[in-house]
Amino acid sequence: MTAWLTVIGIGEDGVTGLGEAARAALAGARIIFGGKRHLAMLEGDVSAERRPWPQPFALAFDELRALRGSPTVILASGDPMFYGMGASLSRELGPDEMLVLPAPSSVSLAAARLGWALADVEVITIHGRPISLLHRALRPGARLLILSEDGFSAGHVAQLLKARGFGPSRITVFEHLGGAKERRIDGIAEGWNAGETAALNLLGITCVAGEGARAFSTLAGLPDDAFQNDGQLTKRDVRAVTLARLAPLPGELLWDVGAGCGSISIEWMRAHPACRAIAIEADAGRQQLIRANAEALGVPGLDLVAGAAPAALAGLPAPDAIFIGGGVTEPGQIEACWAALKPGGRLVANAVTVQSEVHLIAWQEKIGGELTRLAVSQAKPLGGFDAWRAALPVTIFVAYKPTH
Repeated sequence: MTAWLTVIGIGEDGVTGLGEAARAALAGARIIFGGKRHLAMLEGDVSAERRPWPQPFALAFDELRALRGSPTVILASGDPMFYGMGASLSRELGPDEMLVLPAPSSVSLAAARLGWALADVEVITIHGRPISLLHRALRPGARLLILSEDGFSAGHVAQLLKARGFGPSRITVFEHLGGAKERRIDGIAEGWNAGETAALNLLGITCVAGEGARAFSTLAGLPDDAFQNDGQLTKRDVRAVTLARLAPLPGELLWDVGAGCGSISIEWMRAHPACRAIAIEADAGRQQLIRANAEALGVPGLDLVAGAAPAALAGLPAPDAIFIGGGVTEPGQIEACWAALKPGGRLVANAVTVQSEVHLIAWQEKIGGELTRLAVSQAKPLGGFDAWRAALPVTIFVAYKPTH
């Protein structure tokens, strides 16, 4: 199908910053959609009907489908395919029906102002999302570009940086990037006193560690004390090996069955921003620990299902990987997990007791897979010397579901 919908990225400089193709699309359009701010940028000689976005926004897709085949334009901020509506539109309408004409994104403009190579920058949006997402990105020397929620975002980010020991970090606020009202505000997190800024802004952060700062790798095996826990915790060395077996990939979904304090599902999600996880936990106290740990370690999007498997698994989206940290002898638990697992997915289960190990051995005989026993010892004081103290050995079962 010939493209009938043109999505035009427009900057703070308005129509004057548009190229010939975008101007031609505006001149030939029958209807132009956009936010009130964008529609107000149009010049008087644009004759098309101007439609503000409906509320709720989801209604816009039905309006657009009704116009299929008629020349239509959508005005969007900057690059519509970068945290914009372009991706949503391509899923709803198909990329062959639309032409996207991007403008420089606010991120590109901010990087240019700061002299930062975009390849060396991590971009995070807190627009409509929890500010605790920043926890995952904090490390000495990190350069962050943050898409703000509102004019108070800089103050909130400064408070978070101070609380994490990154008070010496440098903050730059860019207001109205690319327009006549562009303004830059620079300061240090621990002394930030700029107050409310313009609602339309972007933050540049150079992370500088101060006293008490603690940075965590996104590789598996965080220190045990990174997690609030009641003792129900997959210990660091076992956790690292377990996550290596789970092998998180971007976009994949994990079920963490009997999640305890959530350490496995949290580290799964820290592996990549697109990794998703559901923690299934019956104990109310541990549910609170999971929520607190997910916030503190920068993965507030972790889904929590309050309940006991296998009953609590009903109706959940099919996972790419499943971890069972306890309760493998629970009747029907492994059966339900194996049935729900996507073809090609992997199931990993850990056992400490003899009874649990026997159960895993039986499953290995039934469906194949691998069994590994992991024994970890640590040097501990003994009198005036040190001696090795062994933790309980852990049996790790890994099985891959056939693709056909």
